[in-house]
Amino acid sequence: MALVKILPVTYIATMPVKSLSYYIHAFSKLNVNRNKKMTSGVAPHKPVLLLSVIQAFEKELISSTHIPITPELIGLFKSNWNLLVKSPDWSPTFALPYYHLKSEPFWELVPNAGYETWIHQVSTRPSLANLNIAVAYASIDEELCELLLNAQGRLALRQTLLQVWFPEAKETVSSSYNYVDTVTHEILEDNAVEYQTRIKQLQLEFDKEEYQEEIFLRGTIFKREIPRLYDFTCCISGLRIDSTLTLSLIDACHIVPFSKSHNDTVTNGIALCPNLHRAFDRGLISLTDQYEVLVSDRFTESSSPYAIRPFAGKRIQLPSEEKYLPASENLAWHRENVFQKS
Repeated sequence: MALVKILPVTYIATMPVKSLSYYIHAFSKLNVNRNKKMTSGVAPHKPVLLLSVIQAFEKELISSTHIPITPELIGLFKSNWNLLVKSPDWSPTFALPYYHLKSEPFWELVPNAGYETWIHQVSTRPSLANLNIAVAYASIDEELCELLLNAQGRLALRQTLLQVWFPEAKETVSSSYNYVDTVTHEILEDNAVEYQTRIKQLQLEFDKEEYQEEIFLRGTIFKREIPRLYDFTCCISGLRIDSTLTLSLIDACHIVPFSKSHNDTVTNGIALCPNLHRAFDRGLISLTDQYEVLVSDRFTESSSPYAIRPFAGKRIQLPSEEKYLPASENLAWHRENVFQKS
């Protein structure tokens, strides 16, 4: 095949040629939507997602056959889309290729328990929210995984995708830029007004599915950054668990709910353990402008080492940088609209 000729002879001699040839062919003959009404004709979603998966292996974000939905993968998808797709005909919706790649022989969706039939019954436009509920991860072939763990294998498959599906693209896929970095910077550095204006503009520019994916991406980054700023510690109880596993028992809690504020900036968040997160959301506790815990009088609790009332008046643990402290206007809103006063 012509595409193989671009590879160094030494590489072809040392790699499993049959496996490489198989996936070069598969990546060249993807089952894509071909709509003659669109000026570009061919939907670019699957090739862009596969390029993003290759980059995720390169960055060691993925190292096995499991391809979960993560903000990093969505960010790579958006970055590559902005770089390679020039036609306005198609919407950069991540859920579409992630779901529809199941029609390819190397990609399988692994359902969560109870959603085994959903994978085969879903409409042609699955939402990211539904995928997150129903799908545990996508699984790729072991042989493909081995190729993607190898730098030369990644190069061969990347070249295939670019030459077949984006022959007019003069750029190469950048490994340095990721849309997640841009969003993270906005969440960390924007003030509330800047961020709210940005979200309203995105809502006007994006279609429904793309906007929902954007909000998911931003919400996921918020949930990641808030615990990090609080050293993965509940700011009230001091609970912190170090583990060799990739897990955390600390939640990112919006002070003013996103549905009301459209504000994912870190000054609208605090880090709480799950029980205190629920107590905060239900108004059983709040915070003063001096970051001291307020406890409502409108509930009773049994004597327990996990009781809430002993935290009354305690000053919470705060981020080390002042610019990341909870905003006083957000705390005031919570006291006025959520806290269960006497």
